[in-house]
Amino acid sequence: MSTEVRTLDGRVLIVHDTGVVGRDDDPVLLWHHGSPATGALLPPVVAAARVWGARVISYARPGYGGSTSSPGRDVASAATDVVQILDALGVDRAFALGYSGGGPHALACAALLAHRVPAVAVLAGVAPFTDDAPWWEGMAAPGGLRAATHGREARAVYALSETFDTSVFVDDDWAALEGPWAVLGGDAAQAESAGPDGLVDDDVAYVSPWGADLGAVAQPALVVQGGRDRVVPPTHGTALIQHLARGELWHRPRDGHVSVLAAVPLAIDWLLQQR
Repeated sequence: MSTEVRTLDGRVLIVHDTGVVGRDDDPVLLWHHGSPATGALLPPVVAAARVWGARVISYARPGYGGSTSSPGRDVASAATDVVQILDALGVDRAFALGYSGGGPHALACAALLAHRVPAVAVLAGVAPFTDDAPWWEGMAAPGGLRAATHGREARAVYALSETFDTSVFVDDDWAALEGPWAVLGGDAAQAESAGPDGLVDDDVAYVSPWGADLGAVAQPALVVQGGRDRVVPPTHGTALIQHLARGELWHRPRDGHVSVLAAVPLAIDWLLQQR
């Protein structure tokens, strides 16, 4: 089911929720979507969580999927939104799982909401920005992020002529998009058709101060990284793990940016064992 949550500052967030699927005390998983995406529930995520009887919640970040845009938002603002979502749904605690651009937002929630996020996992997650070679190394198409380093207006101008570079995906990525993760490609296309606001604001947030200290993440944290990822290269996984006191890195050398999602069931297993 989908619902609207109105924030204290008058915005609307579109929230998707499987609802209670077992007992009221069964675990809750909060999915932080990639960039771009609509925030809709993805069947492979729901299916993997159902094994545990887990309820799955996802929401569209500002500018995506009907949620009100919030120009100038930082990564940490996700924690403010998540608190209001959990409160509206009557949920005390939720395990955070973030993919790609959702990774920073999941980690920010873990850093700022330790009492409500018992553990966090990210797949192909973006690392905190440093404008030096390792952060950019291995990115096949960094144009949008490079434009974002010059501010929101520059990133919005870049979006006017931006096209998708197929070289960012390796062969296993395309196979995943033609198979179990076909829904991901369709969802991204739907998000793109609604306009660039969400992606523009995401990119600017990634290359700006996040507003959350990952050193404050004291909970168990899992980082899953594909060795052939040409969107968020392996250096990001290595950088993330250095910030996380209880971090664990799973390096999957053959995976690209999409094929790494084959690890979703394993990551959910790991997360929900942290109870």
